[in-house]
Amino acid sequence: MPRWKALPEELDPQMREFVGQLRRLVDRSGMSLAAVADRTGYSRTSWERYLGGRLLPPRGAIVALAEVTGTQQHHLTTMWELAERAWSRSEMRHDMTMEAIRISQARAALGEAGVAAAPVASRRAARSAGAGTGVSTAAGPGGGGWDAGRPPSVPVQRGTVPRIPQQPRPGPATGPDGGGLRTDGGDGGRQGSGRRRVTVVLAGLVGALLLIAGAVLLTGPGGDDDAGAVAATPSAEPGTSAPQAPAGVGCSGADCTGQDPETMGCGGQFADTVARAAVGGGLVEVRYSEACGAAWARITQASLGDIVQITSGTSEQDGTVYADAEAYTPMVAVEKASDVEACATLASGTTGCTTPE
Repeated sequence: MPRWKALPEELDPQMREFVGQLRRLVDRSGMSLAAVADRTGYSRTSWERYLGGRLLPPRGAIVALAEVTGTQQHHLTTMWELAERAWSRSEMRHDMTMEAIRISQARAALGEAGVAAAPVASRRAARSAGAGTGVSTAAGPGGGGWDAGRPPSVPVQRGTVPRIPQQPRPGPATGPDGGGLRTDGGDGGRQGSGRRRVTVVLAGLVGALLLIAGAVLLTGPGGDDDAGAVAATPSAEPGTSAPQAPAGVGCSGADCTGQDPETMGCGGQFADTVARAAVGGGLVEVRYSEACGAAWARITQASLGDIVQITSGTSEQDGTVYADAEAYTPMVAVEKASDVEACATLASGTTGCTTPE
């Protein structure tokens, strides 16, 4: 039976290569997992997860493995940093996928509710329209309801224009032959058409004057000033909203103070080590995330009871090593990376602080 189980198919290629390298180191050392756990200070259960690709090992575990297997620490930690970025990207993609699924489910649920409510809303709108225009919606021309047939046609109400009484055409009341005047053509018909056009124009002018008078009455004496004030008010320009944080980042600036950097998505590819120092047998680092506008301290290769602290102005956070030979602090908000300092107080009494790189 092979010693190692197959790695998960969804494992990132960079992470897969890193775990394969760890397995080869353990195989060459000839140690069992129990021996690896005993000599590195990390439990056997943890190493089973690390070497199974189910959990990213902490940097301290990698440093300890390099020491017990006689491997150059620099090369192994370089591979670990690449694997850490790949692990963070995989977690981010998983979170975004789950969020997309929840959004799709919510949209589907809302869409079904909207389809169910549409017929009711249509009937209510039809009844309201019928009530407002005086048109009955109880039955169509064939006796059926308007919901089942075509919508009712609303009769067009034609406006009437007061006609100016036509004056009788000057001249004799009868034609040369003694008959009546022509009303179906000739000069008399054309003159009647011209008068109708004049009537329509006059009616339009009267309507325009009434509209103007109504506007003046509504706006009052200060209407022009108000209109000018409205016109002078600048409209909001599109595209000026505040920049959004990268996907997966849960806080920014002061909101990050006191928060866990891993929980808020500020670590991984969004973080860099900007200062470090060796304190006793441990390594103290300042981790800074420009995306979050915050920093935190981390200690690796530490011992139980060691304390690490991050300080920025009057704000400070600390963390204590309880297991896994490493710990990190909550975040503090910073404007630039050089504003923070990380210090460690070891259980042995040794103290030390970082210096900028």
